[in-house]
Amino acid sequence: MIDSAQPRHTDNPVNLITTPVRHLVKRPAVTLSPQTPIIEAAQIMRDQRVSSVLIVQDDALFGLITDRDLRNRVVAAGLDTQRSIMEIATLAPMTIDIQRQAFDALLMMARHNIHHVPVMDGPTVVGMITSTDLTEQQSNSAVYLAGSIYKQTSVEGLVEASSRIKRLQQSLAAAQASAFSTGHIVSAITDALTSRLLQLGELQLGPAPVDYAWVAAGSQGRNEQTAKSDQDNCLVLDDAYDEAQHGAYFRDLSRFVCDGLDACGYVYCPGEMMAMTDAWRQPLRKWKQYFHGWIDKAEPKALMLTCVFFDQRFVYGQRALLDELRQEVLQRTKTQRLFLAFMVGNAITHQPPLNWLGNLSLIKSGEHQGAIDLKHTGIVPIIDLARVYALAGGSPAVNTKERLENAAASGEISEQRVHDLLDALEFLSTLRIQHQARRMSDGHAADNYLRPETLSNLERSHLKEAFGVVKSLQQVLASRYPMNR
Repeated sequence: MIDSAQPRHTDNPVNLITTPVRHLVKRPAVTLSPQTPIIEAAQIMRDQRVSSVLIVQDDALFGLITDRDLRNRVVAAGLDTQRSIMEIATLAPMTIDIQRQAFDALLMMARHNIHHVPVMDGPTVVGMITSTDLTEQQSNSAVYLAGSIYKQTSVEGLVEASSRIKRLQQSLAAAQASAFSTGHIVSAITDALTSRLLQLGELQLGPAPVDYAWVAAGSQGRNEQTAKSDQDNCLVLDDAYDEAQHGAYFRDLSRFVCDGLDACGYVYCPGEMMAMTDAWRQPLRKWKQYFHGWIDKAEPKALMLTCVFFDQRFVYGQRALLDELRQEVLQRTKTQRLFLAFMVGNAITHQPPLNWLGNLSLIKSGEHQGAIDLKHTGIVPIIDLARVYALAGGSPAVNTKERLENAAASGEISEQRVHDLLDALEFLSTLRIQHQARRMSDGHAADNYLRPETLSNLERSHLKEAFGVVKSLQQVLASRYPMNR
């Protein structure tokens, strides 16, 4: 059933993070049978004052039509309005369950550039939510920004659209949005930019000669991006790929996308871990060889590459290529105890900044003297711990929070320790996002260096406790996977 008690201002994009989908369903679904003529559907939409209707028969959802479909597929195409609405419908549309959060609907719309999502209660259609339901201040909303990105026809247009990302993060920080939510929203916008660049690249170069999967790695892959991000991406090509026949096309396509992302503010990876680098633009069989070699050798470079490329998430193209790769890698890593020991050894090289007395240890010299690096000495150690748990448990999760939750469910770590780590992660990530938002508001570039004197006594105490939790869990894992075994 639909909950009629709706909180005020639920259409504010910031409030979506904690608003249930059920609070956005303002009326029962307007449904029509598949046999309904187009002209009748248009009249019903006019009379009901709705921008879309759902096509339902025998309680099963078949599709939907929108006022845009009537304009583009009927009027502009000169289609006979006595024909069935099924001829202009979007079939098997994406849906969302009424128990989910509005935040999930926002991400769905932003990632896939859609504006109408049917709401389901189990197998039953109960309503529809639209991008208008989700946004009030559209200039700062993720849905509006993603829609604007997909409308751009040039790199210059994408650069202009991407300039709003900082304002989006500032808006989320001002509303005290969770770091988990902010990371997903900012990453969704990066996905949209990447997808649109690939579409523009294909328009310029022609259709791809073989299937491919564009894959995000690093923070984008984990859905944990902030305004301070460089590129980490790669291409997994179908095994039909032949360098002599297809190499030039994918070289040009990946260069176009990576150059475009750099122009939009996502600087080139210092380690060149990008699809435009020949080594990271390979067929599926070669990627399998890469991971097998990294797992078997476990040397420092191999461990570093595993850390980057194990955090992979599909963005565009053929998802099945990445799914096959990840499934094989996960099956292999969870049985390799020596490899896991090396991964733990690599993970604990990032130590929280606490001295032997448990006090904060600040950077002693250079540009950032007197500060702490929230990313590399605070957040990265938690990311590394979660990655080891995922490798050990064969978990397909990529996001750090989801990896930790899966680890608790599989018994890799106790639920209490997971709660402690999640609290530490959220606290440190929120400090980082708020710090970056303040710097951007003051006209400075976002960075990760926080000066403890800007915090309250309570915040400094919590900061030390968060670092202590991480250090304790590092010691536990080091004991579980000793290097001498």
